[in-house]
Amino acid sequence: MARERWFAGRSATARVAARLERALAPPVRTYMAWFVEGHRVGWIIPERVPRLIARPDVFRRAERGVELVPALATDAARTAAVAEIARALSAEGALTAWRDERYAVAADATRAPLLELERAAARYFGIHTFASHANGVVASGDGWRMWLARRSPTKAIDPGLLDNLVGGGIPARAGPRETLVKEAFEEAGIPAGLARDARGAGTLDVCRDQPEGLQWETMHVYDLWLPSGFAPQNQDGEAVEHRLCAPQELVSILEGDDITADASLVAVDFLLRHGHIEPGDPSLESLDRLRHPEAMPRE
Repeated sequence: MARERWFAGRSATARVAARLERALAPPVRTYMAWFVEGHRVGWIIPERVPRLIARPDVFRRAERGVELVPALATDAARTAAVAEIARALSAEGALTAWRDERYAVAADATRAPLLELERAAARYFGIHTFASHANGVVASGDGWRMWLARRSPTKAIDPGLLDNLVGGGIPARAGPRETLVKEAFEEAGIPAGLARDARGAGTLDVCRDQPEGLQWETMHVYDLWLPSGFAPQNQDGEAVEHRLCAPQELVSILEGDDITADASLVAVDFLLRHGHIEPGDPSLESLDRLRHPEAMPRE
């Protein structure tokens, strides 16, 4: 006899939707666009612009925002100039903890980078970032279980909160699956051969105000089905706990604020894709809409 499909309860999905609509609300703050060679590459809080144009050899006012000066004509020159300013901002306490890792800054995902920017400065400059996230899932007799990881209390972003088993920003000159394989080992001790079996499930988008600035991120999502006897082992000190959750426990966690908004969206996407939100559920439309928000910052 076929097993009956499990559905999350409607009252629970309503609470999850309400929480994520708050946590992932589109930007309400006004930003100034940041241009490089005529391309808008980021969004900056207006109050920060005077600090930047105080370095006229790097930044200047533009008609619709702020731009890098044309004299910085190569990606290497632009990277070096902005890195100097980012170092100064970090020394002033204006950035989160320095990562010594760079993100690519481009006109769009299909074009070559115009420069590279220290990861800690990504939200300050409001650039479009990319990440890889994997739902670590185990098949069980009554369906499935999902692994969650608790972030270290010393993490610069979302310290101490639950997270997807695997997740990390895609650095410059790296790709989504390459990043996934690397992060899978560092965060959960998953061998590369197993991590490469992860099934791509598309992308999710986040665009929201954060204390550091604008979070404008596209997450590449994967489902990674793990052996039933596998136990995650963190390798880099960035996770302090792993929890294997039954579906109902996962939904209960998603109702509250003990899990990051990003990870919540990735887990909700899993529930939607695998048919665990009842077709007639009133929250279905709002949960689906959260996966690809249309709003962008106001200029």
